[in-house]
Amino acid sequence: MNTPSVKKRKARRNVGVIFSRKLSLIAVASAFILSGVSGLAPAEHAQAQTAYEAAYAKTTADKSKFTAKVVYLVNLERRKAGLKPLTIHAGTAKASRLKAMDMSKKGYFDHTSPTYGSPFNLLKLQKVAFRTAGENIAMGQRSPESVMQGWMNSEGHRSNILNPSFTSIGVGYYNGYWVQLFIG
Repeated sequence: MNTPSVKKRKARRNVGVIFSRKLSLIAVASAFILSGVSGLAPAEHAQAQTAYEAAYAKTTADKSKFTAKVVYLVNLERRKAGLKPLTIHAGTAKASRLKAMDMSKKGYFDHTSPTYGSPFNLLKLQKVAFRTAGENIAMGQRSPESVMQGWMNSEGHRSNILNPSFTSIGVGYYNGYWVQLFIG
């Protein structure tokens, strides 16, 4: 008889179970990534789905976490509006930091930098490719929650945050100056 031994059948079945579990994990991870949950901690994800307002109530005081919290809050607003989340783009993040530092050190508050020119020129100087781009700036807010509240209460800033053409974001914070750069 050419039938596989009992040991071989069990081994194949175990390999099949392991393979199917790996596929299940991959499918679950892919679903999370596609739904925009990949950048959220599990506890934050649960809060975001049940009561996204809780993220605003929990003020972030650690300045090293300011930019990540702004991205998180932006994506909560986008989810609430039925939009895809934005991913962090290293080039736009660097450009945002440079712009925030430039405004602080040179004492101006404007979309046009005396150092870098327009936000679009700043992105080009950082070799960031884009089809469409936008910038939000703010000054003086002491937390990510307060700056986001201000931006969401402003029609122009809110339209950048909720622009379906944008796919990526970079956020910069320096000495009370906030910059968001969006690209698509």
